[in-house]
Amino acid sequence: MPTSNPSKILNSKEKKTTLVLCRNMSLYLHIFLFTLLILHALPATTATATASATGVHGYGDRQVLTLKKLKWTQQQTTTANCFPQRSRTEKNAIILELHNRDYCSGPRSDWKQRLLKKLLSDEIRVHSLQSRIKILLSNGFNQELSQAQIPLKSGAKLQTLNYVVAVRLGGRNVTLIVDTGSDLTWVQCDPCGSCYNQQEPLFNPIQSPSYKPVLCKSTTCQDLADATGSSGVCGFNSSTCNYYVSYGDGSYTRGDLANDNLVLGTTLVKDFVFGCGRDNDGLFGGVSGLMGLGRSALSVVSQTYGVFEGVFSYCLPSVTDEGLGSLTLGDGTSLYKNFTPFSYTNLISNIMMPTFYFLNLTGISIGGVSLQDSTFGKSEMLIDSGTVITRLKPTVYNALKTEFLKQFSGFPKAPAFSILDTCFNLSAYEEVEIPTMKMHFGMDATLTVDVTGIFYFAKADASQVCLAIAGLSGEEEIGIIGNYQQKNTRVVYNTKASTLGFAKETCSLD
Repeated sequence: MPTSNPSKILNSKEKKTTLVLCRNMSLYLHIFLFTLLILHALPATTATATASATGVHGYGDRQVLTLKKLKWTQQQTTTANCFPQRSRTEKNAIILELHNRDYCSGPRSDWKQRLLKKLLSDEIRVHSLQSRIKILLSNGFNQELSQAQIPLKSGAKLQTLNYVVAVRLGGRNVTLIVDTGSDLTWVQCDPCGSCYNQQEPLFNPIQSPSYKPVLCKSTTCQDLADATGSSGVCGFNSSTCNYYVSYGDGSYTRGDLANDNLVLGTTLVKDFVFGCGRDNDGLFGGVSGLMGLGRSALSVVSQTYGVFEGVFSYCLPSVTDEGLGSLTLGDGTSLYKNFTPFSYTNLISNIMMPTFYFLNLTGISIGGVSLQDSTFGKSEMLIDSGTVITRLKPTVYNALKTEFLKQFSGFPKAPAFSILDTCFNLSAYEEVEIPTMKMHFGMDATLTVDVTGIFYFAKADASQVCLAIAGLSGEEEIGIIGNYQQKNTRVVYNTKASTLGFAKETCSLD
């Protein structure tokens, strides 16, 4: 009998062992890959685990929205705490306390109706701005605008303008709505032929020794045409310059143009030009008037240029942050509390609309997915602290909505709410993951929309929560970046360098 070769027997065993190992490795690899798929499908949080069980799907760059913090209770707020008084001066910059007026709205039993009125007012403001822009582009800037009965560069209702600061004018504290779409600052004055109700006493020029009327033949009076679209006129039996500003919703202010001392924090601005309103009507929410932060000669920015060099910034708070933020006049770069680097873009000059702040929108990304549209990089977009909801051209909005629904699917739908047509019922969830939203501008600047600025809560119990973006009526209209998408972001306007910067910041005065 032939003798067996031990080496061949060993090789045979090795082959069998290798075969078994290969099969096992293949099996393990399949199990590993299958496990990865399962883990990928599982949600990152307990809340989305419930969502996954109900068929919710999502992918891409995401962030968690905690709904419990936003399910507002029907509570009464203390109105006295809603009128800011605190300010401070640091390194040649003035920091003023900035409040969200929604937080100061009192009882919220009628919250849905209040929000509905806000959106209706916002729509009126947007239509008015678009009408104004069309007239400027077609006819050029002229005095005929005063007869058009459209809001000139200002919002009207406090339900739309939202944010207020306190300053001293003529030795008196006055609380003013902040608006980058306005130029003329005005307050209600005593005596007043017709004034809306305000919480503070009316400004009385007689009690201010530094008050001086502006003469109707002066250069300052002529500046009204740029600031309001309506030339100043001589008062009845008087040489005083009278102003008149009307708004698209029927609100208006009419009175005398005057000079008085304005104190911003600790900085004195002598002979500040403002409107002393003798006849005013509109829902201005009980404040004294309005602060114009536009770019004309009569705006706060221009009148304080020698001190602050045309630089100001704000961080707009949300309602859930107890309505607290800050308005900074001057270069406060070393004072900002941003936790992301600033990215800057150029302000676009438009000789037909020189007082507006325009940017070049180059793109939008949802959950890391870039939207495609032929208008990106080719059209201007207005940034405005007075408009609430961001408006996009119809094609851009449709692309955004389609991509958002693709990434945020499976949630129960809810009816549309006013101008907002994409709504969900999220009352069953304590938190949800939503796609990130970023707006991109020239020079690679990016506005990352805060998680609280993506959804608009139509109902306090989150049973009607809507995508807080709306489409414009036509492709020819100009997009607007509203304040709702600017929340918890430090926005820096530098009119000297003609730039605007964005950085993420948790709004706080301290």
